[in-house]
Amino acid sequence: MKLTGAQLITRLLERQSVRTIAGIPGGANLPLYDALHASEIRHVLARHEQGAGFIAQGMARASGQPAVCFGTSGPGATNLVTAIADAKLDSIPLIAITGQVPRAMIGTDAFQEIDTYGLTIPITKHNYLVRSAAELLDVIPDAFRVAMSGRPGPVVIDVPKDVQNESLDVDTFPDPGTADAVPSPLPDALAQAAALISHARRPLLLIGAGVIAANASADLRRLAERASVPVAATLLGLGAMPSDHPLFVGMIGMHAARYTNLLLEDCDLLIAIGVRFDDRATGKIAEFCPRAKIIHVDIDASEIGKLTRPFLGVEADAGACIAALLPLIDSQTRRSWRERMDYLRTNFPLAMPGADDLTEPYGIIRHTAALVGDEAIVTSDVGQHQMWVAQAFPFARPRQWLTSGGLGTMGFGLPAAIGAALTEPDRPVVCFTGDGSLLMNIQELGTAAEEGVNIKLILLNNGHLGLVRQQQQLFYGGRYHASRFHAEPDFAAIARGFGIQAIDLDGARDPLAELACGLREPGPCLVNVRIAADANVYPMVPPGAANREMIDYHSPGGSYADLTA
Repeated sequence: MKLTGAQLITRLLERQSVRTIAGIPGGANLPLYDALHASEIRHVLARHEQGAGFIAQGMARASGQPAVCFGTSGPGATNLVTAIADAKLDSIPLIAITGQVPRAMIGTDAFQEIDTYGLTIPITKHNYLVRSAAELLDVIPDAFRVAMSGRPGPVVIDVPKDVQNESLDVDTFPDPGTADAVPSPLPDALAQAAALISHARRPLLLIGAGVIAANASADLRRLAERASVPVAATLLGLGAMPSDHPLFVGMIGMHAARYTNLLLEDCDLLIAIGVRFDDRATGKIAEFCPRAKIIHVDIDASEIGKLTRPFLGVEADAGACIAALLPLIDSQTRRSWRERMDYLRTNFPLAMPGADDLTEPYGIIRHTAALVGDEAIVTSDVGQHQMWVAQAFPFARPRQWLTSGGLGTMGFGLPAAIGAALTEPDRPVVCFTGDGSLLMNIQELGTAAEEGVNIKLILLNNGHLGLVRQQQQLFYGGRYHASRFHAEPDFAAIARGFGIQAIDLDGARDPLAELACGLREPGPCLVNVRIAADANVYPMVPPGAANREMIDYHSPGGSYADLTA
């Protein structure tokens, strides 16, 4: 069978069970689009390559499977860079296939030429510059293998235009790329971990994105219940344990509930699984969990000891490790530790002022959660609204919560919601966003309208870069600069201009009925909620401070000593 390189790529993608690709065509990848025309793969035309990258991320995060995006050479590739880097930091299996100028023109500063290979080395697990059509038979399946194996991550395949046009006789296709087998945890390490857990008086489980990636939520719950161990989560670990479980104590770190960070202060053993000890989670790392021995389980050996030296490091897949630990752990009640947990939760709870008011951040989040139910997928952008959602939304299952954690990319939420809706069309998808974030990729409203995806954008509109303004208020003496939008757009009118239904709750006679109507209608809808410009997200650990040095509504500047006096 004679195929061009471009046709071979589409055939190999079909064999990898790729059903949807987001991208934008250009001169250097037009042969690929010509081949895609004859394929059953659905193409989603993004309005910006960064949007295409985040649409693919939404598909990958919601499904747990690699997703693909296309970009052309030069600006097409550079526009993808932020989405690729975001996938690297959050360990998302993303395959970005970019066009490149013909081989003979590489290095000549040709039109729309950029060194995509060199540019993406620091932000990928692996990347390829394909030199012949024959290489594609190895490169495509290997790219999927690399993206899925071990700690997942992004892979870039840069394909010159003449390679896309090159003809090749193909007798047989390679097997689709699959993830490498997960190595078994070392028995000695497991035995040591089990002994530490059994003898600890105040153990605490800290779970991250690695638990979700390993599909280990059910075994995690069994482990926590058997050993009576409270469970805290990082931002990206939310959903791995149902938020209403009596052993779940919420998100740790900069915007955690006070009782959660206080439990970290009290614990004598921290079992950290699938986390990387990000500074927003740990606060001042030298003072993180000061009374605890740390067991760190991670599939990426480079993460173990990178930021804090554990008492015991276990290089293992989170799911394999938890499953192997279960038969080694005896059932315990740990009554005094659970009483301490209940005491702290009762006396230092997460305050959610305005939880009944639809014009307040917590109110709109809690009412939306009640209306959409546990089946909804939730995306967010980055800023105050992201933290309010992380605090207040009752996440019930893994892969329900899709947000940009490591890179913290404003503009993530809308395209990620589109991707989630494409891969999970029977689930409602809600994107919580802020006006600053929405403006970053607002053009993807056109993609949402064109695809008719069932996404609902809840816009918490304060006319500011809210978290920037909050930090200027708290840590820069109230010297506000470049954090307010003096020209405030009419977002409802903009949405309608794209052909999207829009509701403005400001001044609505019955805001709850309007919200329910907007969430119930099929297709995309934007709900504009005007919130106070000076609304802050609390508690907050000042940058560089220890997690016990939280400030909140009632005791700005308060310390752990104040709380326990």
